[in-house]
Amino acid sequence: MALDSIKGSLREKGVRLTRQRQILLELIDKSGLHLDAERLYQMAKEQDPKLNRVTVYRTLKMLKEGGLVDELDLMHHAGDQHYYETRMKQEHAHVICLRCGKVEEFFGEPLQRLRRQIESHFGFQILLARTEVGGYCAHCQTLRARELEQARQMGQVAPRPHPDGGVAPRVRAKHSA
Repeated sequence: MALDSIKGSLREKGVRLTRQRQILLELIDKSGLHLDAERLYQMAKEQDPKLNRVTVYRTLKMLKEGGLVDELDLMHHAGDQHYYETRMKQEHAHVICLRCGKVEEFFGEPLQRLRRQIESHFGFQILLARTEVGGYCAHCQTLRARELEQARQMGQVAPRPHPDGGVAPRVRAKHSA
């Protein structure tokens, strides 16, 4: 379990596991969500009303510098927002919908195979790998197709030649008077 490894690592480094740090670690590890510092603060404050933002930010910095949590940007979907997860987790890829922001985690042999290929090809020893894949989830693909069809019906999208010989939609520029 990642949380036990992190607690052990903190003890080895002589870092006291305060109640507030414990709350933050449990939220990061057990929530199943990718939480930003503000959301972590709000959730932790529900458990300990005395907790303050400074403690949250200092704890995140300490955990990140200690290599115990990863700070992720998740394809900058939410601008410069950063999210946190425990590093002791099994290596995985983040699959991010660029429309709705939904984040899925992908675990599996293809990632390990890619890692081995990179190490072999470049003679490189990988210590840490972060993989992010951006696109549209099934729900957003459906919404996007509907929007394009509606725009086409309203005359806002005109067909244009596509490099493969087909026709791809093109949004017409709106001119103001």
